[in-house]
Amino acid sequence: MKKNLGLYIHIPFCISKCAYCDFLSFPVDYKSQQKDSVSRDVVIQYVRALEKEIKSYQRIEFEPYQVNTIYVGGGTPSILAGKEIESIFQGLRKHFAIVKDAEISVEVNPGTVTRERLKIWKAVGINRLSIGLQSTNDEELKILGRAHTFQQFHETFAIVRESGFDNVSVDLISGIPGQRLAGFTRTLEEIGRYSPEHISVYGLIIEEGTPFGELYGDKLIDGGLKELEHLALPGEDIDWEMYKQTEEILTSFGYHRYEISNYAKAGFACKHNIKYWEREEYLGIGLGAASLLGEKRLRNITDIGMYFQRICENQSVREDGETETLTPKEQMEEFLFLGLRQIEGVSKAKFQRYFGKDMEVVYKEAISKLVGMGLLIVERDNVRLTRRGIDVSNSVFVEFISYRT
Repeated sequence: MKKNLGLYIHIPFCISKCAYCDFLSFPVDYKSQQKDSVSRDVVIQYVRALEKEIKSYQRIEFEPYQVNTIYVGGGTPSILAGKEIESIFQGLRKHFAIVKDAEISVEVNPGTVTRERLKIWKAVGINRLSIGLQSTNDEELKILGRAHTFQQFHETFAIVRESGFDNVSVDLISGIPGQRLAGFTRTLEEIGRYSPEHISVYGLIIEEGTPFGELYGDKLIDGGLKELEHLALPGEDIDWEMYKQTEEILTSFGYHRYEISNYAKAGFACKHNIKYWEREEYLGIGLGAASLLGEKRLRNITDIGMYFQRICENQSVREDGETETLTPKEQMEEFLFLGLRQIEGVSKAKFQRYFGKDMEVVYKEAISKLVGMGLLIVERDNVRLTRRGIDVSNSVFVEFISYRT
């Protein structure tokens, strides 16, 4: 019986770089001269290089596998021409055994979707779209540096439905500079009424090396900048209320919380993301893409010029020294802190099957301590976070990572 494999395809291009984004991506220089922008010719060159990388994974190398999920992320994959997506998927189907009912997702942004592209996406087998909205408030979208409006989302969502896509996710962000609780809950309610099958809600993180990182940095005072009050970050109390309101409002619209930041209607949890949380194998293709194959974590190089050069010379695009073989202890820790992100928690039987050990014996003291603190529940085959444990999940994960097995 073949083993399941996920594929992640990285498209590192977007219309413009958002103020909070630290992803490996480059704005395409259509009109503006944004920092680190690249030409359309670079995009064309990248697609050709990506096709060659796909070809390098000869089917015989992955003969033991069948691909049951594909996720095309970025960047903004939807800025690629339909024919470019078509060519990429022709390569994938030629060199990998893709199951008939595979979940195939692509990330899209409002304003980059056309009926022609949707038709081609359907034809190549794409059956799930993840729309990066972030907010229904145009002023908040401007603050984030998004290249679209809420009206463009409305138009995109309409043609997506008209084109027959019935598995759609929408991404939102909480804690946007200047955001108020009422505005955030309005966003949740407005998107709830659109009734997408899946909603992800992530708290804004200020990352170094981004415009927000430069603006805020160590200047944060009481949750905001005194000299820029209109761009003040919501304080901890407001963040906490947003966090609580997210579950309450989305539950009222019929969504089930299945992971700390993810909500879905019945049957629409993202299978590809679950693969990450359950430590199933996946292969990353493209610039900077990461993989987990067996006990090894691998990563592709992040320099686009070097990526082109190595592809041209038929050399490996793996980052030198980035192949990491995880120890049994590290594998067990990953199994726990990734699996516990899911609301259902982790399976004791799977732990036993994967590692040949009893989880409650290996982590006896840590589990006992966390249960006593009301942060963890052990029931039948599952170990899961309590509601309070979810709220302080990072503290729970540290207990397992720091525990000596």
